[in-house]
Amino acid sequence: MDWLVLSDAEWTAIRLSLRVSLVAMLASLPFAIAIAMLLARGRFWGKSILNGVVHLPLILPPVVTGFLLLILFGKRGPIGAFLAEYTGIVFSFRWTGAALACAVMAFPLMVRSIRLSIEAVDRRLEQAAATLGAGPQWVFLTVTLPLVLPGIIAGMILAFAKAMGEFGATITFVSNIPGETQTLSSAIYTFTQVPGGDAGAFRLTLISIVISMAALMVSEVLANLAAKKVDAV
Repeated sequence: MDWLVLSDAEWTAIRLSLRVSLVAMLASLPFAIAIAMLLARGRFWGKSILNGVVHLPLILPPVVTGFLLLILFGKRGPIGAFLAEYTGIVFSFRWTGAALACAVMAFPLMVRSIRLSIEAVDRRLEQAAATLGAGPQWVFLTVTLPLVLPGIIAGMILAFAKAMGEFGATITFVSNIPGETQTLSSAIYTFTQVPGGDAGAFRLTLISIVISMAALMVSEVLANLAAKKVDAV
């Protein structure tokens, strides 16, 4: 069973993937809630354009998304150069860039899940809270947010799973640097390119399946718990 033993480099790729996926999911969550709320409830010119821009990563080739990120957030890009000079934040060829690429690719899935939950909320409950004197922010925090919590959880898990499996945009934007940007997907790709790498690719594939299944199971449990709390209220 020695072929199932993970090497130090493989453990590093696993830890990096988990780190990148968690950061990508958590960093994009506030923006996803805001955009989902805007798309679900907003009435403004350009709404369809915003919706198209948000979902563009789903239909664009991942390599194209990665190339656009490289142009914008690279060291010589307009955004990347500004951030590097004034904040010291560097994305290109860093794990932070991998997190950014994963967040961009997973963002549409999170937004869509949250938006559908917001659209399913009974507006009469919000109106009832407003008539009792609650302000818009308090209504959102005490009524809307708890009701859409299952959708938020589902969106977070979808985004996490998408980030764990992201490859094209990540490798285009931050390359495949062991210990810095080599995630699970990149490591599997590397193993498939070298003689005798099948065992390593198989080990990491099993790990990917286990992590993805665990994420889905946790999502189901958390969503059911959130739904029960909402029903109890």
